[in-house]
Amino acid sequence: MTRHIAISEELLRQLIRNREINWAGNRVLKIYGTLRCGSGKRMKKENRVFFKSTTEAVGAGFRPCGHCLPAEYRKWKKEDGNHIL
Repeated sequence: MTRHIAISEELLRQLIRNREINWAGNRVLKIYGTLRCGSGKRMKKENRVFFKSTTEAVGAGFRPCGHCLPAEYRKWKKEDGNHIL
């Protein structure tokens, strides 16, 4: 997991180009989604984190975004009825 405030914009673009960053997340809400997600683009920079894979995001305790990953979100929600939203 890479925090947005810990890297420069230039390095961020390079990591995305090199496919070392493929997903973004909100570290406060523990939600991850695509880099193009409208919800993710509106979050504060200090809350934004980046992941190489969904496995990394899930391993860090993040859940899929209901807006940009609706199928994955429904699957996550169905797997455990104890989720608090």
